[in-house]
Amino acid sequence: MEIKWLEDFVTLADTWSFSRAAELRNVTQPAFSRRIKQLERWLGATLINRATMPAELTPAGRNFLPIAQEAIRTFYAARESLRPSHEEGLIRFAALHTLTVTIFPGWLKLLENAGGAFSTSLMPDRGGIEANLDALIGDEADFFLTYAHSEVPFHLDRAQFSSLTIAHDRLIPLAAANVSIPDGTLPGLNILDRAVAQPRLAIPYLSYGFNSFFGVALSRLMLRRPPFRRRTTHENTISAGLMNMAMSGAGVCWLPESLARDAIDAGGLVPASTDKGWNLDLEIRLYRHAATRSRRVEDLWQTAKLLLEREPA
Repeated sequence: MEIKWLEDFVTLADTWSFSRAAELRNVTQPAFSRRIKQLERWLGATLINRATMPAELTPAGRNFLPIAQEAIRTFYAARESLRPSHEEGLIRFAALHTLTVTIFPGWLKLLENAGGAFSTSLMPDRGGIEANLDALIGDEADFFLTYAHSEVPFHLDRAQFSSLTIAHDRLIPLAAANVSIPDGTLPGLNILDRAVAQPRLAIPYLSYGFNSFFGVALSRLMLRRPPFRRRTTHENTISAGLMNMAMSGAGVCWLPESLARDAIDAGGLVPASTDKGWNLDLEIRLYRHAATRSRRVEDLWQTAKLLLEREPA
């Protein structure tokens, strides 16, 4: 048994696609398929129904999925606990990358103004929703700072974890003033509206992929909105990277308004649609274990609650 087999299986369960899962795991599809078969042989059970498109879990696979997820969390938590700590006393945050740039610095300053200094440590964004949650579940982080939306499920036991909504944001479609296409450029202003109205017009699209928070949120949004033709020209789970590509004219991109505001005000990005139905209203939530933790963690949590109570209605 190898831990990578379990990680492969969980990724496949998330994506329902051998090719996409292999891409996310940075292996060829044949190698990925072999590793899934090795796991099945070790367990003595078939986990994947390969006769369906997309791939589906068998009953044994559905039963084994939570076991695999827990085994992965336990393994990495044990590894983290055995490592010597060079940052004792720091409050550990797992956070989506964009929030470490846009929200976290100012919010931390407000906390410090309200309740004293807090020494903090930010963990690198692990790229996927579940991967970042695992840092909190596995006790590698004291808090998880994340975007939240009703259409993106969070697999957390509410009896074991608490949350606060500390701010709000919006995900909006944007583009450069001129967007590059193979035979020239297109005006970026309201390009999404034109694509909806002109079914033959395929616009370049900057994607978050399928495994990130925004990737999941946008896939749900597009299922209930008018269809339009698009060709993915670039993919990145990090909003700041996609924003730089959008400003170069590489395509249409949905970006958090808090991140893109300066670029919009400066004219580097323009609205891709006049239809507000393409926007996604987002909460920014702080998650923690419900059980009492260290004094410094409790102090920060109580200060965050106090800050919210002071906000004007």
